[in-house]
Amino acid sequence: MTTQFGIDRLLADPALRKPLEGRRVALLAHPASVTADLTHSLDALVAAGINVSAVFGPQHGVRGDLQDNMMESPDFTDPVYRVPCFSLYGEVRRPSGQSMHSFDVMLVDLQDLGCRIYTFITTLLYVLEAAAEHGKAVWVLDRPNPAGRPVEGTLLRPGWESFVGAGPMAMRHGLTMGEMGRWFIRHFGLDVDYRVIEMAGWDPDAAPGCGWPPERAWINPSPNAPNVNMARAYAGTVMVEGATLSEGRGTTRPLELFGAPDIDARAVIAEMQRLAPGWLGGCKLRDIWFQPTFHKHVGALSSGVHIHADGPWYDPAAFRPWRVQALGFKAIRSLYPDYSIWRGTDFKYEYTEDVLAIDVINGSPLLREWVDDAGAEAGDLDALALPDEAAWREEVNGVRLYR
Repeated sequence: MTTQFGIDRLLADPALRKPLEGRRVALLAHPASVTADLTHSLDALVAAGINVSAVFGPQHGVRGDLQDNMMESPDFTDPVYRVPCFSLYGEVRRPSGQSMHSFDVMLVDLQDLGCRIYTFITTLLYVLEAAAEHGKAVWVLDRPNPAGRPVEGTLLRPGWESFVGAGPMAMRHGLTMGEMGRWFIRHFGLDVDYRVIEMAGWDPDAAPGCGWPPERAWINPSPNAPNVNMARAYAGTVMVEGATLSEGRGTTRPLELFGAPDIDARAVIAEMQRLAPGWLGGCKLRDIWFQPTFHKHVGALSSGVHIHADGPWYDPAAFRPWRVQALGFKAIRSLYPDYSIWRGTDFKYEYTEDVLAIDVINGSPLLREWVDDAGAEAGDLDALALPDEAAWREEVNGVRLYR
């Protein structure tokens, strides 16, 4: 069965669009906000007669034109429809009062990656909070979670909330954007007019996509999200942003790999297999060479590990990217005890102060402390993560909209 995304259902069903008649409609979108035939949602909504009065863009902008991480986008006026385009990753992260007065209903049409740190879900929370304050309605035009339903990682601990950690959720959360909005409203007690235009026919367990429908084209939701393999690996590889290792920015396969000029990737893979072979299911690790054209280790020939959660090796139930990447760090610490793995507090990750980026990313110091503890074994990290994962699965049972 072909999967219909929320935008496609809205456009196909006049009854779904009827509540928008006579109302000013804003669209929160990015380059992956497209219909089944790859028409951008803004163009499709205007063509359907929707009164689009404003456009909002998340991190990397409406146009997705900013390649590197933590690059701010300016406000601008759409050159075709002459409506204001407000950046939610520029001078502000939360919608301003001025921008909230530009619409009655906001349609959120963002392709997510299913990971706590991917900032689009934090932007959704901020939009819901602003809508509750200003009496506006929010509709999420739902899209698949390309990482599927599996849950993994420790829960964010109190006091570690940030733009890459909107609440006490697991790193790999297993929800769609529409479901995440339902959880935000329940967890934070928000009084907001909220609606999800659900997908039709999405089965997150169906092979071969196991989250991503194979009949749909993949469009980068952010510049360094080039394919479904990256989306599957991201809940692990994003942690490399807090490390001195390269995560592959400046290559054609960012956030699918990790490496550096001064490690031996073959030795790292062998050590990973020695330390915790049970964590390496559902994927294939391949040693590679790469030379970043920008970002960390620019111009330096680097030895790296490429994580393949695709091809005949991929098993969504067995693949655990957070553990795979944690194990990569642990193997490097084992082989090179004095290796400076972590970026220091001088690197202000998502504008935090005096904390290590790896701890901000994980929502606590727990993973870093496990890596750096020479006596800690795989079972010790499982002892931290397994109860959190079970708690999160129980927590989200009531907000899921799909099987």
